[in-house]
Amino acid sequence: MSNIQVEQLTKIYGSGVTAVTALNQVNLNIHEGEFVAIMGPSGCGKSTLLHLLGGLDKPSEGHVLIGGHNLSDLNDDKLTELRRRKIGFIFQFFNLIPVLNALENAALPITLDGVKPAEAKVKATEWLTKFGLSDRLANRPDQLSGGQQQRVAIARALVADPELILADEPTGNLDTRSGDEIASLLRDVARDYKRTVVMVTHDPRIAAYADRIIFLKDGKVVDETLLERKNGKNQNSAEFVAGKVKEMGD
Repeated sequence: MSNIQVEQLTKIYGSGVTAVTALNQVNLNIHEGEFVAIMGPSGCGKSTLLHLLGGLDKPSEGHVLIGGHNLSDLNDDKLTELRRRKIGFIFQFFNLIPVLNALENAALPITLDGVKPAEAKVKATEWLTKFGLSDRLANRPDQLSGGQQQRVAIARALVADPELILADEPTGNLDTRSGDEIASLLRDVARDYKRTVVMVTHDPRIAAYADRIIFLKDGKVVDETLLERKNGKNQNSAEFVAGKVKEMGD
């Protein structure tokens, strides 16, 4: 069963002669534990699609179903509850609170949700340790590298045990090495921890870590590529993905 179902999803901004169609009748199925990359030229609707999947915006037409829940049927309170319980967000900019250390930042979502601070810190410590930051728990963001800050942001996204992770250009603010480490980490989150990960990226090298790439152009899905794996490793290179991007006209 699909973790995410997208049916005839359309998003139009404005009206009349100034109307802009950001997404045009998009249909998708994304499965539990799948790592999907979304690619396409600037303005093709990538971030719009991600926002609609996360319930951060409402479609003009069509539906998004997450775990069988139709987001269009939920009132604001229930939509907020679903986002808090089932969806974790990761962005290009880490959005860590400067005065909090790594552990406090990672624990913050469930602390605000009423989990006792000691319990919240135990859960946050587990994720930070999995991500190689056990010796950085007391460090504030300005004492961490960009890659380390993004690891904290990913731990923060996972601390409430969401089913779905939405990542918008998560490596866009990182150097090549750190970007590869974060993409590999997201692949592990999907494969080893059975989370569904949907990532927007413009970088073919980063997209090559995914299980499947969805290409958008002019608000429509124009191609889907299932990447080949052998012994858990992706057999398709960044050059292969770059070739697909070129085919799509990016």
